[in-house]
Amino acid sequence: MGQLEGRVVLVTGASRGIGAAIAKRFGHEGAKVAVTARTLDQHDHLEGSLRETVKAIQAGGGRAFPIVADLADSSSLEGIIRETVAEFGPIDVLVNNAAAAFYLPFTETSEKRFRVANDINFFAPWRLSQLVVPGMCERGEGWILNISSATSTLPQPPFKDFDALSILYGSTKAALERFTAGLAAAVARHGVWVNSMAPVGAVPTEGTEALGVVPEEALAVAESREAMAEAALGLCVTRDPNLTGRITLCTPILEELGREVFALDGKTRLDGPLESQAAPSRAGSGNG
Repeated sequence: MGQLEGRVVLVTGASRGIGAAIAKRFGHEGAKVAVTARTLDQHDHLEGSLRETVKAIQAGGGRAFPIVADLADSSSLEGIIRETVAEFGPIDVLVNNAAAAFYLPFTETSEKRFRVANDINFFAPWRLSQLVVPGMCERGEGWILNISSATSTLPQPPFKDFDALSILYGSTKAALERFTAGLAAAVARHGVWVNSMAPVGAVPTEGTEALGVVPEEALAVAESREAMAEAALGLCVTRDPNLTGRITLCTPILEELGREVFALDGKTRLDGPLESQAAPSRAGSGNG
C-alpha cells in the first residue's frame, strides 16, 4: 500500500520539471493526481507535457487527470478545484509548484511581467489554498506544500555576488514563504500542515536550462528532481505537529526526515539528493 493510497492530490505546473516529478512520485504512491499547466501537449520550445505526465502515472497503475489552465488568469482557479473534485473527490494535498521566472534588470522589468509573476507565484497559491483549506479543516486533515526558491533569501552586504536579475522572482517567493508561515499558524489546530520547500541551489529542468541564467554556484549544489519529489512526499505525509510552517530546503529536510531518495516509480533507491548522483533516472521527468 502506497504512502498516499486513496489521497487526492493537485499539483500545479506539472507538465515538466519539478512539478511532473512530484506528480509521478505521488501517483506511484497511490494518490489520485490532478495535474495542471497551460497546455495539454508539448510546448514549442520545451520538452514535456501534461499528457506525458498523465501517461507516466497511468503506466505505473496510478490515476491521473489533466486540467489545462492558465494560473495567471484568476478566473481559472476555481475551475481547477471544481474539476479536480468532480473527477476524484475532495483535495487532500495541494502542491503549489507552478512559477513564472523573469530574470531581467530591475529597470527593464515591465508592469505586465511584474503582474504575471505575482499572479502565478503568489496569488495563485494564495487563492487555491483559500479554496481547499475549508474542506481540509472540516475533515480534520490536509497538506499544502509551496515550492519556493533559494532566490528568496535576503541579500547580505557587501552584495558583491548578488544576482540582481532575480529581484522580482525572489520577491514573489519571499512573499510565498511569509504566506506559508502565516497560513500554517492559522490552520495548525485543524490538522492541516502547510510548508514551503526549495532546492538548496538549483534543480536543472527543461525550464531552467532554457533560461540559461542559473549561476554556477547554484549548479554546484544542484539537487535532482527525484530528491525534490522525495522531500515533497515526506512533507505531504507527515503527521508531526512540529513539522508545519517550515521554510525549508530539499537536502536538509530529507536528512531531518531520514528519507532516502527513490526513483519516481518509488522502486529504485538512488545514491542521494545531488543531481549528478540521480542523473540516470531523469529520463521522462518533466515542469510547467
